Amino acid sequence: MVRVGVVGVGNMGRHHARVYKELEKEIEGIELVGVVDKNLERARAVGGSLGVRYFTDYKELLSIGVDAVSIAVPTTLHRDITIPFLKAGVDVLVEKPIASTTEEAEEMVRTAKEYGRILMVGHIERFNPAVSRLRQLLARGIIGKPLVFSAKRVGPYPPQIMDTDVVRDLAIHDIDVIYYLLGEPEIGDVIVRGGSIIHPRGLMDYAVVLMEAGGAVGVVEANWLTPYKVRKLSVVGEKGIANVDYIEQSLKIYDKEFTIDVRIRKKEPLKAELRHFINCVMGKEEPLVPGEKALAVLRAIEKAIGANPR
Repeated sequence: MVRVGVVGVGNMGRHHARVYKELEKEIEGIELVGVVDKNLERARAVGGSLGVRYFTDYKELLSIGVDAVSIAVPTTLHRDITIPFLKAGVDVLVEKPIASTTEEAEEMVRTAKEYGRILMVGHIERFNPAVSRLRQLLARGIIGKPLVFSAKRVGPYPPQIMDTDVVRDLAIHDIDVIYYLLGEPEIGDVIVRGGSIIHPRGLMDYAVVLMEAGGAVGVVEANWLTPYKVRKLSVVGEKGIANVDYIEQSLKIYDKEFTIDVRIRKKEPLKAELRHFINCVMGKEEPLVPGEKALAVLRAIEKAIGANPR
């Protein structure tokens, strides 16, 4: 039996808890045993709705014994909560970004290696079926060598985001997807230009990122100023163009002679991600996003805008 817990059951973590409960019916041998949130009412509401124990301190979850945990707390707390679980022999899935700084992330990666535990990072768009299918088609050369990636990830400001900027919170999704689609080469120069209009701490809430990797160029536009959500990616290759809509989970391929609406079997990316994590814990798969890969993406961002999210 794999005993699973969730630390932080706010906007994202409550969905982790929900999905683990659903996976109990689909994967033999797992059990959601508890949730943690410093807000007692929130912990009680989520734990009560799922019929599991709830706590306000992650140490209480450790005390009842877990084999795997999702950590979905503010980024500034990732290191301080992840490391005790790793040292206690628990496999960890921590939400992106892996940590506030590369120094913290490096410590997390070292600790996972030292204690022989899984450290996986929740770069969820890798589990979007449109992205997975595009990676397969790019590997087959359907549009030739990828040359230019253009991503747009914009929407309203989420008031719960207080401790990080729009690059680390939003643009990082597309930076990681570009890195992933190119086969995870070394990330070259990264340039960020942006500013702050509405963020209460004056952190960047709009930005444009220019990156180089694997002989291709990527441009990512991200902001919290747009009153509606857009999540799209376009890839220009030597022989054609591929367009992804992350929300619709759609993929279209174009060249001079044809247009293909690629058939995508839609699914919940979070469920695919957590199923994969559990399979890794059970020794059936290797993590798609180990700590080292998430560290490479954070390192590229930090090199461009500094260690402090400002």
